[in-house]
Amino acid sequence: QQKGYRARAAYKLTEILDTEKLLAKGDVVVDLGSAPGSWSQVARERLAGPGGVIEGRVIALDLLPMEPIAGVEFMQGDFREDSVLAELEARLGGEKVDLVISDMAPNLSGVSSADSARIQHVCELAMEFACAHLKPDGALAVKAFHGSGFSQIVETFKQHFTRVVERKPKASRDKSSETFLVARGLKN
Repeated sequence: QQKGYRARAAYKLTEILDTEKLLAKGDVVVDLGSAPGSWSQVARERLAGPGGVIEGRVIALDLLPMEPIAGVEFMQGDFREDSVLAELEARLGGEKVDLVISDMAPNLSGVSSADSARIQHVCELAMEFACAHLKPDGALAVKAFHGSGFSQIVETFKQHFTRVVERKPKASRDKSSETFLVARGLKN
């Protein structure tokens, strides 16, 4: 809160970006499931040059409304819908993306088999989006959860990317099964 971040998740992304050397000035970033906006805030901060001018782009999408962030292009909608995807692609103007970040989490029911299927689905949606829109050397960072289905998610990612690593940032609570996957190098 002192730094003005909307959620503690900002520190998780910061650590992932630093560890993996992701995000450079001039990059195009898409933040899937962006609300409340802390990941977009971090991406914007990293792209800000002298005088706070953004060098690159941050496009944020969410089903929920998000308070505006200066220099971040926000779209409210579901990127699984053709019309929303078409609008996003129009904004990109054929440009490929350097980094896709996703802190999306499904609404969990407490039924582990149903929840792991939902988690897997959300990770796969982010991966499919990334496969279609990333530059060949681009990267994808997504939130996943250890548990049943996790190894399948990792395997699926490895089918599409040359390098897949797991990251458990220090800002993640110890008891949390939350883990982040960072995938790079699209396979053809």
